Amino acid sequence: MKTSDFDYELPAELIAQQPLADRAAARMLVVQRATGEIVHEQFRNIGRYLRPGDLLVLNDTKVIPARVWSEKPVVELLLVEDLGDRRWSALVKPGRRARVGTTLQFAGMTAVVEGETNFGGRVLRFTGDVEAWLERHGVPPLPPYIRRDRPDRQELPRYQTVFARQAGAVAAPTAGLHFTPELLAQFPHAFITLHVGIGTFRPVKVEDVEQHQMHSERFEIPAATKAAIARAQRVVAVGTTVVRALESTTTGRTEIFIRPPFEFIVVDALLTNFHLPKSTLLMLVSAFASRELILRAYAEAVRERYRFFSYGDCMLIL
Repeated sequence: MKTSDFDYELPAELIAQQPLADRAAARMLVVQRATGEIVHEQFRNIGRYLRPGDLLVLNDTKVIPARVWSEKPVVELLLVEDLGDRRWSALVKPGRRARVGTTLQFAGMTAVVEGETNFGGRVLRFTGDVEAWLERHGVPPLPPYIRRDRPDRQELPRYQTVFARQAGAVAAPTAGLHFTPELLAQFPHAFITLHVGIGTFRPVKVEDVEQHQMHSERFEIPAATKAAIARAQRVVAVGTTVVRALESTTTGRTEIFIRPPFEFIVVDALLTNFHLPKSTLLMLVSAFASRELILRAYAEAVRERYRFFSYGDCMLIL
């Protein structure tokens, strides 16, 4: 299977640049896998498509303000993962200013570039409490298609689910952004934690999808969630990160790459946002339904002027 098999045309003006004031006001494209039927709905009406015995499973990871700029030399960093002992992996731009051995000066912090990562980034050792420092100086790690000169720190609460609890993600589990506390309280639900990593940002650079290597991500499925899943009549995954956690055969970390064909063992229905062309997330959604049905649904969403990507509308696949 080729990466180009998952391409589609998207007008740039359909990429949502701002979140809706009302989280639950998003449009929702409902796709029935069994019949191929496509229905236009509002997210706040999701209850119409849920039934007794359904369990919503959500990702309670919390986005950290992981994007920072050094003062000397000037380098943009996206901190990816805490490696312990004040060491972090990071994406850096431009890389030539952050060669191994370079000392980066920040406001109230210094970091030494100790090495390179297997994803083209850097390993840095900081001189202080990184988490506390990021809370003062970091900005939201918005994806590059959301155009900001520099994101405003005040935007972080909106680029965060209302149920976010476990800090560690560098991107939001965006399907969960549509829930309000009041709406979520209406339905049986449980949580997993998967800290979204740079796999969200990495394009597939090979034409043969079998050659693509996923970035490892940390996750945890609490015992209470496992028990709730065992009792559920139908498991409704809220987001692709939940799918990756629930369908993984490993524990603690996963590099699972879900693409057609794939046999789903746990997940019965999926709420998800619209994903980038030729992305691993679009491949996952295509594995859950079918490539042909998903591309038809995406074409319908484009015709109807849905809003795409992180701050955009959503689809419910049943």
